[in-house]
Amino acid sequence: METNEMDQIDLCFTSATQLARLIQRREISPVELMEAVFSRIERLQPQINAFSTVCTDKALEASRKAESEIVRGKSVGPLHGIPFSVKDLLWTKGIRTTFGSYIFENHIPDEDAPCVQRLKEAGGILIGKTTTPEFGHKAITDSPLFGITRNPWNLDRTPGGSSGGAAALVAAGLGPLAIGTDGGGSIRIPASCSGIVGLKPTLGRIPHPQSFDVFGTLAHIGPMTRTVADAALMFEVMAGPEVTDPYSYGLPEETYGSSVTGEVGESLKGRKIAWSPTLGNTEVDSEVLKLTEGAVQVFAEFGCELEEARPHFDLPEQHYLVIFHSSLAARLGPYLERFGDRIDPSLLDAIERGSQYSAVDLQRAHNLRTQFFQTVQQFFNRFNLLITPTMSAPALPVTHNALEPVAINGKIAGSMRGAWYPYTYPFNMAGNPAISIPCAWTRENLPVGLQIVGPWLAEGSVLQAAAAFELARPWAGRRPPL
Repeated sequence: METNEMDQIDLCFTSATQLARLIQRREISPVELMEAVFSRIERLQPQINAFSTVCTDKALEASRKAESEIVRGKSVGPLHGIPFSVKDLLWTKGIRTTFGSYIFENHIPDEDAPCVQRLKEAGGILIGKTTTPEFGHKAITDSPLFGITRNPWNLDRTPGGSSGGAAALVAAGLGPLAIGTDGGGSIRIPASCSGIVGLKPTLGRIPHPQSFDVFGTLAHIGPMTRTVADAALMFEVMAGPEVTDPYSYGLPEETYGSSVTGEVGESLKGRKIAWSPTLGNTEVDSEVLKLTEGAVQVFAEFGCELEEARPHFDLPEQHYLVIFHSSLAARLGPYLERFGDRIDPSLLDAIERGSQYSAVDLQRAHNLRTQFFQTVQQFFNRFNLLITPTMSAPALPVTHNALEPVAINGKIAGSMRGAWYPYTYPFNMAGNPAISIPCAWTRENLPVGLQIVGPWLAEGSVLQAAAAFELARPWAGRRPPL
């Protein structure tokens, strides 16, 4: 079956769940899909710079094998022939993993991260590695090694970070599925900035044994997609115990398809939902506030008990920074003498700050993280879900210096972390599942995200609420003006 250019573009914006059905019914072939995706990558990669490595030859070869298996009637997995990408912080066997840094410019792992291996076993085909700021240290995606990644909705804006390449490519139709990582909002921030779905599961639900510190980690792995159903499918494939990740032990293996199908809005009736327009921050962009306040009323229409409330905690930014910066200093300090002049200045600043903390400072931060975790969990004794804006303002300019404060409503609001994404990093400290979904677009056609947070292990409820909102306010048909 031959497709013209418009057919190819439509194919590139088709959901993974629908593509899987089309492939299994032999209405499209994996080769046809892969050729459409790489044709679009060839045209748009120079504009948005979403990939650090593109695996054209290997992916096309894999798609031919996938097509042959379908023709032979072989039993196939749920993602058979579906393209997926991997953030350049996660190991990929035989394909370089650079962490966006000259330090590991030529690093080629000899094994896949578990999440990558599981997607392959389900039939998914790796198409490339996606750009990240160096070691994922900031919320704007640029790096000394690969340069600036741009937002498909406005090339002068950032797609967010640190999973910015993943978000940009999904938004631009360069692949339906992307694996992101989230150590302080790095899935949800770019999902919000780029108008896609980004799920940060409960800590350990998707194992991350290559994390530098598996016991004190803030890092989560999660799906980045255009639809909630795709996120649920991808999450279900990647989740599950792994012997080398202690947080994954004993967690239940569940299915999530029923959470995102049928009359999902009906099933939310009577749920107690907290709405928090701020989370300790003082400024929210006036248009973002208006749009998110309007969006959250959808849950009242579902029959939810909606109450403005938030957990009673002081934002844990300083304790978060002690853990985050000291980890960077311990990991990267030994490379400074050789690579210091080729490291991002904002990463150098983080390493320097981290090297000044004492062991007592670090232990105090972990102690306070425990207290913070307990406060958040007690909050969910009162409420089923918490909803917030994902970000206090839309995507920043790509030229914004991560060391400089951000301005909101015409006034200096504070640091990027404390003022621009105060809603995301607390739930890395607490480990709760949280999703960002598109809820509106600004007058400048920039996406605005809504964050839904649940108790530990409540991904089913979080996905259910996200799917209900998607059904009421669909967004997947909206495409960036590329």
